[in-house]
Amino acid sequence: MSPAHTPPLASLPLDPLLQRVRACTLCAPFLPLGPRPVLQAGTGARILIASQAPGTKVHASGVPFDDASGERLRDWLQLPREVFYDDQRVAIVPMGFCYPGRAASGDAPPRPECAPTWRAPLLARLPNVALTVAVGRHAIGWHLPGSRGQTLADIVRTSGAPDSPVIALPHPSPRNNGWLKHHPWFEAEWLPVVRARMAAALALPSAKKGPQS
Repeated sequence: MSPAHTPPLASLPLDPLLQRVRACTLCAPFLPLGPRPVLQAGTGARILIASQAPGTKVHASGVPFDDASGERLRDWLQLPREVFYDDQRVAIVPMGFCYPGRAASGDAPPRPECAPTWRAPLLARLPNVALTVAVGRHAIGWHLPGSRGQTLADIVRTSGAPDSPVIALPHPSPRNNGWLKHHPWFEAEWLPVVRARMAAALALPSAKKGPQS
């Protein structure tokens, strides 16, 4: 289909929209490994995991959170893989869909072109989302814009009101081990709250103790 006859994004159902996203080359000149958009979405999804951008392992596999960060996140949320990767229960929509390359410390930020182009039409096609889990500063800034200027600890602590549609989490990267060590309340007090909210949104029994990866 020629560009002149390409349907506008706002008119597309989710599946054709996902095809457009996965064929995107908007940032190709800036991506060291080339474009490979990675995301997961289904119209029945009850949970939206808003994350940062794929790393090299996820770029290679094409599977969201298919790395050490994903193992920790599934443990935090107590979601078995069959639930985590069920697009009719969990949508995974990063702020950037392609690996952005390296920065001075860790991966570079998500490419700035991605979210303004794709995020609004994608989220509009997820009508059943009951809870958004914003993972890391970039996703938190988008979904909780009023939190700018606050410390990550304060944002996380105050995002857990029972009626809040958004819960904030630090990024589960091993690079955040220091933050976790200095904030032991996160795992001891906060994660049980998160798990209860997840279970309620998914209409699942209360999450059992023990890691799920």
